[in-house]
Amino acid sequence: MTLQQAPLAAQETARAANGFDGLAAGPYRRLVILNAMVIPGHGGPAAGPFDIVIEGNRITSMTPFDPVTVGRRGATVRPTGDRVIDASGKYVMPGMIDLHMHIRGDPLPLAYNYYLKLAHGVTTQVPAPDRGLANAMAEAGRSARNEILAPRMYPIWSWDKLEGYTREQLEDPKQAARIAKEIVAKGAHVISVGNLGWNAELFGAVCKAVTEAGGITTVPLPPSTMPVVNALKAAKLGVTMIEHHYGYAESALDRTVQDFPRDYNYDDESDRFRHAGVVWTEANREPARTRLLGDVAKELAESGVTMLPTRVVYEANRDILRAQGLPWHGKYTHKILWDLFLPNPSLHGGYFWDWTSDDQAAWTDAYRLWGDLIYAFNKEGGRVAYGTDDSYIWATPGFSNIRELELSRESGLHNYEVLKAATHNSALTLRQPKLGLVRPGYLADLLIVDGNPAYNLQFMYSFGALTLDGQGEMIRTKGILHTIKDGIVIENARLMDEVAKMVAESRRNSAPDAVTAPFLP
Repeated sequence: MTLQQAPLAAQETARAANGFDGLAAGPYRRLVILNAMVIPGHGGPAAGPFDIVIEGNRITSMTPFDPVTVGRRGATVRPTGDRVIDASGKYVMPGMIDLHMHIRGDPLPLAYNYYLKLAHGVTTQVPAPDRGLANAMAEAGRSARNEILAPRMYPIWSWDKLEGYTREQLEDPKQAARIAKEIVAKGAHVISVGNLGWNAELFGAVCKAVTEAGGITTVPLPPSTMPVVNALKAAKLGVTMIEHHYGYAESALDRTVQDFPRDYNYDDESDRFRHAGVVWTEANREPARTRLLGDVAKELAESGVTMLPTRVVYEANRDILRAQGLPWHGKYTHKILWDLFLPNPSLHGGYFWDWTSDDQAAWTDAYRLWGDLIYAFNKEGGRVAYGTDDSYIWATPGFSNIRELELSRESGLHNYEVLKAATHNSALTLRQPKLGLVRPGYLADLLIVDGNPAYNLQFMYSFGALTLDGQGEMIRTKGILHTIKDGIVIENARLMDEVAKMVAESRRNSAPDAVTAPFLP
């Protein structure tokens, strides 16, 4: 799936029809951002200030105005355009690319998710097809044509659920190349191979076929098939990216499967998530620990696989009360989403009805070793990318995007590496070479941040962070002032106002529940 962009005239027609309700404007024939410090996205430090010119949806020029360059160059006419944004004291960086996220089903408003994502810097996302693949592809098309205010979208297609093929065809490695070419021609770009781990030959054939057809493959490795394909095996078989934490600890064990309790049931989510943390305790014993942080990390990096940790969605496992009491829930977590978070054996991710202190301790230990592996993999030259898997397990969209950055920092990556993972690395993983950098010729997917995110990642939260101004007075920064997607300048504060209205309406006359009842008057 290539980046598709409607001609500028068509964009202007679509914009005139909906006007984005005053929440955004553009794209412009010529948009100018003056005096911006620039974080390029490739891992290098900030530089500037620059004057940035955007024509339509492309960055066309960047003129430096640092004192040395100005002194050598002499007087320079400052650019002008249809709109000029003075970014003095602000930082511009590439829009972030969330490679695994959820929208959830009806009746949760789609705009609720889109606005939170945009306001927290996500300009491209890879959604699971929570409302069906046809709906996901239709929404992706509407976003590409700028008919709606939403990030770019590359929906996930699942190989085992492809329509128009028999099970025998989908499970025949010899037919993988033909099928991959056909679905990529239909618009598929990100294909999940999560249910193919029972057959290593098939897994490898599909990964190779999709890559050769121009797409990418992604996998959440289920513990139920780990003896056949673990993370290291999946990497060597050619999968593009490995989601979450599954399969790494198992790759270091001196046997093919963790020591599950004999009454373990993978389809009981209480069992599944409890023991997904415990396996890291097994891997933390010698010689498995040395093997994990040594040979396994090195071989993973050498394979070319991308690691997509999505640490934010599992953080509740190490402190459920913290997750349930996050300060943004009351104003910004929609009641429909809140109800989907509640403990419920019939809901995916709702397994917190018997979550113990021992479970939290196991997951706390797991996070340490998992973070050590991410650090070791990155040090070996492996590519770490960015995703949240949010809208599950108390991970509210948008806010979870910034928390994911902080959890990447916790793993040992420094802030420029963290921002690189969320931008350039994720663009490379997605095979979209014109995303993820602030450079002439690249698409105008940019963030204008009030404060330097490389100094404090929390500056990117919609509510900003407390700091001191030049006079030593305490102030709160204003978050990402503008997200620019496809040259469209978005008023993020207004997006958050709209989200707050949706949430307030959703919570009107809501009754206490199992989580909130003990704390009400």
